[in-house]
Amino acid sequence: MVRLLPLRVGKLGLQITAAVTGGLLAGAALGASPYTISQRDREFRPREIIIKRGETLRFINDDGELLHHAYLSSETFDFDTGDQQPGSQFEVVFSVPGDYTVLCGIHPKMKLGVRVTK
Repeated sequence: MVRLLPLRVGKLGLQITAAVTGGLLAGAALGASPYTISQRDREFRPREIIIKRGETLRFINDDGELLHHAYLSSETFDFDTGDQQPGSQFEVVFSVPGDYTVLCGIHPKMKLGVRVTK
């Protein structure tokens, strides 16, 4: 999970924060993971995604005032975001190739198909 350093008073703190933020923006500009999965209108957007092993999905609850709870449970890989408040984010590194279906524990019709390639 990527965590930004808190903004600190002083030149060194600003340099560290700028370096971390700059690195994240450079990665996003090159199309590198994390790939954003929006949880909006009681849907995952996109509904399907293909990624490579080791890449990251960032789940963002941008659905107004609704809670979401993304999870995946399989024999080879699992995760659970817990209840996600509106505006919250959760990152998952998919380390095992395969085809997966991510569900929402609160909205059973929400499904995200994830294909993880080698």
